[in-house]
Amino acid sequence: MGAPFEWSGRTDGEGSAHRRFFHTVTRPGAGTRPDAALIGFASDEGVRRNKGRVGAAQGPGALRAALGSLAVHEDLVVVDHGDVSVEADDLEGGQRRLGEVVAAAAADGALTVVLGGGHETAYGSHLGLGPRPRMGVLNLDAHFDLREADVPTSGTPFLQIARERRATGVDMRYAVVGISRTSNTGVLFETAESIGARWLLDDDSQEVGAAVGFVRGFLDELDEVYLTIDLDVLPAAVAPGVSAPAALGVPPFVIQAVCDVVVDSGKLIHLDVTELNPGLDVDQRTAKVAARLIHRVITRESARRRRA
Repeated sequence: MGAPFEWSGRTDGEGSAHRRFFHTVTRPGAGTRPDAALIGFASDEGVRRNKGRVGAAQGPGALRAALGSLAVHEDLVVVDHGDVSVEADDLEGGQRRLGEVVAAAAADGALTVVLGGGHETAYGSHLGLGPRPRMGVLNLDAHFDLREADVPTSGTPFLQIARERRATGVDMRYAVVGISRTSNTGVLFETAESIGARWLLDDDSQEVGAAVGFVRGFLDELDEVYLTIDLDVLPAAVAPGVSAPAALGVPPFVIQAVCDVVVDSGKLIHLDVTELNPGLDVDQRTAKVAARLIHRVITRESARRRRA
C-alpha cells in the first residue's frame, strides 16, 4: 500500500452544517462502522499494454482531491484503505493485491469503491468479489473491453472475467451502456454476443428514458450488481482527461440517472471508477464530474441503507 492520502478541503465553520466529504473520511480500524470503503488502484500498466495514453496511475489521488471539498448533507462515514500500486510492470500482482483489499474491506459491510487506475482495475475488483452466481456487471463505457490478448490489459478484463466465471460453472451477466460502434471492431461485437452480453449504443443512450429502461431490464435478472464506470463513456468536452476521449459519449445526466437506478435497486455491492488521466485533464473537468458521480452513489446508497 502507498502512503496515506492527506485529506483536506474547504472549511467554513464548525459543526455538521459545514460538513464536507473530507470530514467524513477515517482510516481503517477507527472503530466506526463505515458506509463506504475507498481503495485506490494506482495503475496504468494495463493502458500501456493496450497502447493507450498512460497517466491513469495518478487517478486515485486526483479523484480524492476532487471529492474532498464536496458538501455532504447526510450522515456518512467513509474509510480510506489507501492505494494498491502496481510495482514495475507487475499488473497481475497488483490485481491480486487489489482483490485482497476489496475482499477485506467488504467484510465490514461497507460499499466498496475502487478509484482507478486504467480499466484493468475491473479484474482486480472481480478477484475481490468472487464468483457470485446471481451477480451482474454493468459497465458504463464506450468500449466492451473484451479484447483477446497475450497478456492482461485495460482492454481485456471482462473477457477474463467471463472465462473465469464459466470455468467455475457461473454464467457471465454483462451489460454495457454507451458502446461506440466506431470504437469497437466486428470481432468485439461477436465476442460480446458469444458471452451473452447486452449493450446499448451511445447513439441510443442520449435520453434518460432509454438508458434507464435498458438498465432496469438488466437489474430485474440479478440479485447483485457490480457497477463499473469508465470515464471515457462521457463526452470529450465533459471528460477530456482520459486515454481515449469520446467523439459522442453519453451525457452526464444520463449517466447520473443510471447510477440512481442502480442504487435504488438495492442490489449494488461494488463500484469502481476508472481511466481518469489527470495529466490530460482540462480545468479538472474529468476529475470533478467523476467525483460528483462517486459522491452521488456513496451518499445515495448510504441514505438507502439507513432507511432500510
